[in-house]
Amino acid sequence: MRRAAALLLGLSLLWPAAPASAADRAPAGRAPTGWASAGPGTTGGAGGRTWTVDTRAELKAALANDGEPTAPKLIRVVGDIDGHESENGSLLGEQDYAPGYDLGRYMSCFGEDGSSWSDTRFGHCKQQRQLRQTGSNKEKAQIQLTVPSNTTLVGAGRDARLLGVFLTVNTGSNIIVRNLHLEAPVDHFTGWSPDDGARGSWNARFDAMTVITGRNIWIDRCTFTDGRFPDRAAPLGFHGERVQRHDGLLDIEDGSDFVTVSDSRFEDHDKAILIGSGDGRGDRDRGHLKVTFARNLFSDIVQRAPRVRFGQVHVVNNVHRGRAPLYALGVGVESAIFSERNVFRYPGGGPSLAVAAYGGAEFRDTGSWFNGRPARLNAVASALGLGSDVGWDPADVYHHRALTSPAAIERYVLRHAGAGRPHGRP
Repeated sequence: MRRAAALLLGLSLLWPAAPASAADRAPAGRAPTGWASAGPGTTGGAGGRTWTVDTRAELKAALANDGEPTAPKLIRVVGDIDGHESENGSLLGEQDYAPGYDLGRYMSCFGEDGSSWSDTRFGHCKQQRQLRQTGSNKEKAQIQLTVPSNTTLVGAGRDARLLGVFLTVNTGSNIIVRNLHLEAPVDHFTGWSPDDGARGSWNARFDAMTVITGRNIWIDRCTFTDGRFPDRAAPLGFHGERVQRHDGLLDIEDGSDFVTVSDSRFEDHDKAILIGSGDGRGDRDRGHLKVTFARNLFSDIVQRAPRVRFGQVHVVNNVHRGRAPLYALGVGVESAIFSERNVFRYPGGGPSLAVAAYGGAEFRDTGSWFNGRPARLNAVASALGLGSDVGWDPADVYHHRALTSPAAIERYVLRHAGAGRPHGRP
């Protein structure tokens, strides 16, 4: 079906609109809770044209919407769409983007300990630097797909996946992304930064999804993961550690506002979610970054679940579990995190795993649990030098109904969070 659809691309990208399955439509009357309900609300492409797509080329054309990208539209994704799929249907790889690039040769130009780069260390160093840069730009141009305003992007059925797609929102508003498995892209040209941290660090370029200056965004019942390419399977880099080929699962930055992430899964990843562009970007982010995380599952996430700068962020009824993380909630500069009735299960760990201070001053929790007992996260935060006056209460801004027992929260989240799972009403 994929090849036949590709041959028909020049004629039409509009398939007959099949009835939406139970997995890709919202229950009647369902609307976003939290910040995405603020202002004009978030309705996505309601009332617009319907597209059904199963190739990258079709998805790109549907997003363009016959030259009217911001007109309302519903885009239904069928099966797998690979960000590396070329126009002829073949899959592009590292050597297609940068013939001759080699990770080992690139690393050799830093010396054995990765301390400093030299173009003249070996004869191939200048060429490898240039290949890495041009390859990275070509990969970005291939895998990045931008969702415009007034769009609903939804997986049809239980198994719709975006594989290696760098999905972005760039100044778009009124967008819904629902019922999709999003496998984070592998950065074939990740760069080593010797001065990043005590011993240097790899810095990958691509997230599974990035929201830049977006407003009224609802991300609902999605699954974010490294999928087929976990970092534990990456090649060895400096200091005997694995090369970091993934960036984040979801970043929300540059003055984005009124975002809700609900009933979704974030699995098996290091730096999962970053809110805010940087400590020095208050000119862009201060007064914005209003985000709600409701009823999500964070499973085997090492850190940033989420890490917040500047934003008024409500985290409610989420479940955090798996291997002990570095931390779950990161309190960054000028952030105002209101944590409400979240469940943390890290066997053998203590509540200090739930909160970390990264330049922030205030954090407030009410009613969360750690390994089945009251977490007392305000005391944990106080020991980190954080106050509890975040300056806002979600109940003063929007209506929401939180589940009030850890058993009810875990039962709901484990059954309903993630793509392809049955709908639930908390």
